[in-house]
Amino acid sequence: MKVSLFTTCLGELFYVDVLKDVTEVLERLGCEVDVPDGQVCCGQPAYNSGYKTDASGPAKQMIKAFEHADYIVCPSGSCAAMFHEYPKIFKDEPVWRGKAEEIAKKTYEFTQFIVHVLGVVDVGAEYHARATLHTSCHMTRLLGERESHYELLRHVKGLELVNLPNNYDCCGFGGTFSVKMSPISEQMVDEKIRHIEETKAEVVIGADASCLMNIGGRISREGKKIKVMHIAQILNSLRKEGEENHADESRKSTIF
Repeated sequence: MKVSLFTTCLGELFYVDVLKDVTEVLERLGCEVDVPDGQVCCGQPAYNSGYKTDASGPAKQMIKAFEHADYIVCPSGSCAAMFHEYPKIFKDEPVWRGKAEEIAKKTYEFTQFIVHVLGVVDVGAEYHARATLHTSCHMTRLLGERESHYELLRHVKGLELVNLPNNYDCCGFGGTFSVKMSPISEQMVDEKIRHIEETKAEVVIGADASCLMNIGGRISREGKKIKVMHIAQILNSLRKEGEENHADESRKSTIF
Protein backbone atom coordinates (compact mmCIF):
# COMPACT_ATOMS: atom_id res chain seq x y z
CA MET A 1 0.00 0.00 0.00
CA LYS A 2 1.42 3.38 -1.03
CA VAL A 3 1.21 6.22 1.47
CA SER A 4 2.18 9.86 0.96
CA LEU A 5 3.34 11.61 4.12
CA PHE A 6 2.07 15.13 4.82
CA THR A 7 4.97 16.38 6.94
CA THR A 8 3.44 19.64 8.31
CA CYS A 9 5.30 22.84 9.18
CA LEU A 10 5.98 21.89 12.79
CA GLY A 11 7.05 18.41 11.74
CA GLU A 12 9.69 19.73 9.38
CA LEU A 13 10.88 22.50 11.70
CA PHE A 14 10.78 20.92 15.15
CA TYR A 15 9.66 17.28 15.04
CA VAL A 16 11.68 15.51 12.35
CA ASP A 17 12.22 12.60 14.76
CA VAL A 18 8.44 12.17 14.91
CA LEU A 19 8.30 12.04 11.12
CA LYS A 20 10.91 9.29 11.24
CA ASP A 21 8.85 7.37 13.80
CA VAL A 22 5.69 7.74 11.71
CA THR A 23 7.52 6.46 8.65
CA GLU A 24 9.06 3.50 10.47
CA VAL A 25 5.74 2.42 11.98
CA LEU A 26 3.99 2.60 8.60
CA GLU A 27 6.80 0.72 6.86
CA ARG A 28 6.75 -1.94 9.54
CA LEU A 29 3.03 -2.37 8.84
CA GLY A 30 3.74 -2.97 5.17
CA CYS A 31 3.28 0.50 3.68
CA GLU A 32 5.48 2.09 1.05
CA VAL A 33 5.96 5.68 2.21
CA ASP A 34 6.92 8.67 0.09
CA VAL A 35 7.21 12.40 0.80
CA PRO A 36 5.85 14.42 -2.15
CA ASP A 37 7.82 17.46 -3.24
CA GLY A 38 6.23 20.89 -3.22
CA GLN A 39 4.70 20.75 0.26
CA VAL A 40 4.05 24.12 1.89
CA CYS A 41 1.95 25.30 4.82
CA CYS A 42 -1.56 23.88 4.46
CA GLY A 43 -3.02 27.37 4.99
CA GLN A 44 -4.60 26.68 8.35
CA PRO A 45 -3.22 29.75 10.22
CA ALA A 46 -4.66 32.09 7.59
CA TYR A 47 -7.93 30.14 7.32
CA ASN A 48 -8.54 30.05 11.07
CA SER A 49 -7.76 33.77 11.30
CA GLY A 50 -10.49 34.54 8.77
CA TYR A 51 -8.25 35.07 5.74
CA LYS A 52 -9.86 32.46 3.52
CA THR A 53 -8.68 34.06 0.28
CA ASP A 54 -5.09 34.02 1.50
CA ALA A 55 -5.47 30.35 2.45
CA SER A 56 -6.51 29.36 -1.08
CA GLY A 57 -3.01 29.76 -2.55
CA PRO A 58 -1.31 27.31 -0.17
CA ALA A 59 -4.33 25.02 -0.46
CA LYS A 60 -3.98 24.84 -4.25
CA GLN A 61 -0.28 24.10 -3.93
CA MET A 62 -0.94 21.26 -1.47
CA ILE A 63 -3.63 19.81 -3.74
CA LYS A 64 -1.11 19.80 -6.60
CA ALA A 65 1.52 18.16 -4.39
CA PHE A 66 -0.79 15.33 -3.29
CA GLU A 67 -3.24 14.87 -6.18
CA HIS A 68 -1.59 11.62 -7.32
CA ALA A 69 -1.37 10.08 -3.82
CA ASP A 70 -3.24 6.87 -3.02
CA TYR A 71 -3.47 7.72 0.68
CA ILE A 72 -2.34 10.84 2.56
CA VAL A 73 -1.23 10.37 6.16
CA CYS A 74 -0.52 13.23 8.54
CA PRO A 75 0.93 13.05 12.09
CA SER A 76 -1.38 15.88 13.18
CA GLY A 77 -5.13 15.83 13.61
CA SER A 78 -5.19 19.59 13.17
CA CYS A 79 -3.40 19.66 9.81
CA ALA A 80 -5.23 16.57 8.53
CA ALA A 81 -8.51 18.30 9.39
CA MET A 82 -7.45 21.29 7.28
CA PHE A 83 -7.38 19.11 4.16
CA HIS A 84 -11.01 18.28 4.93
CA GLU A 85 -11.78 22.02 4.97
CA TYR A 86 -10.47 22.57 1.44
CA PRO A 87 -13.83 21.90 -0.30
CA LYS A 88 -15.30 24.83 1.68
CA ILE A 89 -12.51 27.14 0.52
CA PHE A 90 -13.29 26.31 -3.11
CA LYS A 91 -17.08 26.12 -2.89
CA ASP A 92 -17.36 28.74 -5.67
CA GLU A 93 -14.66 27.16 -7.89
CA PRO A 94 -16.09 23.88 -9.24
CA VAL A 95 -12.84 22.51 -10.68
CA TRP A 96 -10.82 23.12 -7.54
CA ARG A 97 -13.70 22.02 -5.33
CA GLY A 98 -13.70 18.65 -7.09
CA LYS A 99 -9.95 18.29 -6.61
CA ALA A 100 -10.28 19.32 -2.96
CA GLU A 101 -12.98 16.73 -2.35
CA GLU A 102 -10.75 13.99 -3.78
CA ILE A 103 -7.88 15.08 -1.52
CA ALA A 104 -10.13 15.13 1.55
CA LYS A 105 -11.42 11.60 0.85
CA LYS A 106 -7.95 10.08 1.04
CA THR A 107 -6.50 12.11 3.93
CA TYR A 108 -6.13 10.53 7.37
CA GLU A 109 -4.49 11.39 10.65
CA PHE A 110 -1.75 8.87 11.51
CA THR A 111 -3.64 6.80 14.11
CA GLN A 112 -6.86 6.97 12.09
CA PHE A 113 -5.10 5.43 9.14
CA ILE A 114 -3.58 2.59 11.16
CA VAL A 115 -6.84 1.61 12.84
CA HIS A 116 -9.47 2.33 10.17
CA VAL A 117 -7.59 1.68 6.93
CA LEU A 118 -4.94 -0.88 7.88
CA GLY A 119 -7.20 -2.48 10.49
CA VAL A 120 -4.39 -2.74 13.05
CA VAL A 121 -4.65 -2.01 16.78
CA ASP A 122 -1.43 -3.67 18.00
CA VAL A 123 1.75 -2.44 16.30
CA GLY A 124 4.05 -4.44 18.58
CA ALA A 125 5.22 -1.49 20.68
CA GLU A 126 6.54 -1.68 24.23
CA TYR A 127 6.94 1.26 26.60
CA HIS A 128 6.91 0.89 30.39
CA ALA A 129 5.49 4.04 31.98
CA ARG A 130 2.42 5.58 33.55
CA ALA A 131 0.97 7.85 30.88
CA THR A 132 -2.01 10.00 30.03
CA LEU A 133 -3.33 11.17 26.66
CA HIS A 134 -4.27 14.66 25.51
CA THR A 135 -6.61 14.66 22.51
CA SER A 136 -6.56 17.73 20.27
CA CYS A 137 -9.60 19.84 19.50
CA HIS A 138 -9.41 19.41 15.73
CA MET A 139 -8.92 15.66 16.03
CA THR A 140 -12.16 15.26 17.94
CA ARG A 141 -14.29 18.12 16.66
CA LEU A 142 -13.34 18.37 12.98
CA LEU A 143 -12.16 14.84 12.18
CA GLY A 144 -14.61 13.30 14.63
CA GLU A 145 -11.95 10.86 15.83
CA ARG A 146 -12.01 9.92 19.51
CA GLU A 147 -10.92 6.29 19.71
CA SER A 148 -8.07 5.37 17.35
CA HIS A 149 -5.29 6.75 19.55
CA TYR A 150 -6.75 5.05 22.63
CA GLU A 151 -7.09 1.74 20.77
CA LEU A 152 -3.42 1.76 19.80
CA LEU A 153 -2.13 2.84 23.21
CA ARG A 154 -4.16 0.17 25.02
CA HIS A 155 -2.14 -2.44 23.12
CA VAL A 156 1.30 -1.02 23.97
CA LYS A 157 3.00 -3.52 26.26
CA GLY A 158 3.89 -2.07 29.66
CA LEU A 159 2.02 1.23 29.19
CA GLU A 160 -0.32 2.15 32.04
CA LEU A 161 -2.78 4.55 30.44
CA VAL A 162 -4.62 6.84 32.87
CA ASN A 163 -7.63 8.91 31.87
CA LEU A 164 -6.99 12.66 31.78
CA PRO A 165 -9.69 14.76 33.52
CA ASN A 166 -11.51 17.12 31.15
CA ASN A 167 -9.53 15.55 28.34
CA TYR A 168 -11.47 17.21 25.53
CA ASP A 169 -10.78 20.72 26.81
CA CYS A 170 -8.46 22.82 24.63
CA CYS A 171 -4.83 23.13 25.74
CA GLY A 172 -4.90 26.84 24.90
CA PHE A 173 -2.76 26.83 21.77
CA GLY A 174 -5.21 27.32 18.92
CA GLY A 175 -2.57 28.66 16.53
CA THR A 176 -2.74 32.46 16.45
CA PHE A 177 -5.12 32.38 19.44
CA SER A 178 -2.16 31.74 21.75
CA VAL A 179 -0.56 34.97 20.47
CA LYS A 180 -3.62 37.20 20.21
CA MET A 181 -5.19 36.01 23.46
CA SER A 182 -2.08 35.03 25.41
CA PRO A 183 -3.46 35.68 28.95
CA ILE A 184 -6.41 33.36 28.29
CA SER A 185 -4.18 30.84 26.51
CA GLU A 186 -1.83 30.72 29.50
CA GLN A 187 -4.69 30.05 31.90
CA MET A 188 -5.95 27.25 29.66
CA VAL A 189 -2.60 25.48 29.42
CA ASP A 190 -2.05 25.89 33.17
CA GLU A 191 -5.39 24.18 33.79
CA LYS A 192 -4.43 21.41 31.36
CA ILE A 193 -1.15 20.82 33.21
CA ARG A 194 -2.93 20.73 36.57
CA HIS A 195 -5.13 17.93 35.23
CA ILE A 196 -2.07 16.11 33.88
CA GLU A 197 -0.43 16.31 37.31
CA GLU A 198 -3.59 14.91 38.92
CA THR A 199 -3.06 11.68 36.97
CA LYS A 200 0.50 11.31 38.37
CA ALA A 201 1.58 10.38 34.85
CA GLU A 202 5.27 10.22 33.95
CA VAL A 203 4.45 10.87 30.30
CA VAL A 204 1.81 12.93 28.53
CA ILE A 205 1.11 11.71 25.00
CA GLY A 206 -0.51 13.58 22.14
CA ALA A 207 -1.10 13.20 18.41
CA ASP A 208 -0.73 16.88 17.51
CA ALA A 209 2.65 18.63 17.55
CA SER A 210 1.12 22.05 18.16
CA CYS A 211 -0.55 20.88 21.37
CA LEU A 212 2.61 19.10 22.47
CA MET A 213 4.72 22.20 21.82
CA ASN A 214 2.35 24.31 23.91
CA ILE A 215 1.99 21.85 26.78
CA GLY A 216 5.65 20.82 26.68
CA GLY A 217 6.86 24.41 26.61
CA ARG A 218 4.85 25.27 29.71
CA ILE A 219 5.97 22.13 31.52
CA SER A 220 9.60 22.93 30.69
CA ARG A 221 9.36 26.55 31.83
CA GLU A 222 7.89 25.44 35.13
CA GLY A 223 10.61 22.82 35.62
CA LYS A 224 8.21 19.90 35.92
CA LYS A 225 9.50 16.35 35.39
CA ILE A 226 6.89 15.13 32.94
CA LYS A 227 7.90 13.81 29.52
CA VAL A 228 5.91 15.03 26.53
CA MET A 229 5.81 12.60 23.60
CA HIS A 230 4.05 12.25 20.27
CA ILE A 231 2.06 9.04 19.94
CA ALA A 232 4.28 7.94 17.03
CA GLN A 233 7.27 7.90 19.40
CA ILE A 234 5.40 5.51 21.69
CA LEU A 235 4.19 3.30 18.84
CA ASN A 236 7.73 3.05 17.45
CA SER A 237 9.17 2.13 20.82
CA LEU A 238 10.64 -1.08 22.15
CA ARG A 239 11.62 0.46 25.49
CA LYS A 240 12.05 -2.32 28.01
CA GLU A 241 11.37 -1.82 31.70
CA GLY A 242 14.19 0.17 33.27
CA GLU A 243 15.65 1.35 29.95
CA GLU A 244 15.94 5.01 29.04
CA ASN A 245 15.93 4.80 25.24
CA HIS A 246 12.54 4.85 23.56
CA ALA A 247 13.47 3.94 19.99
CA ASP A 248 14.92 0.78 18.54
CA GLU A 249 18.09 1.91 16.78
CA SER A 250 18.01 -1.15 14.52
CA ARG A 251 14.96 0.25 12.72
CA LYS A 252 15.65 3.02 10.25
CA SER A 253 13.15 4.66 7.93
CA THR A 254 13.97 4.64 4.24
CA ILE A 255 13.22 8.32 3.60
CA PHE A 256 14.56 10.30 6.59
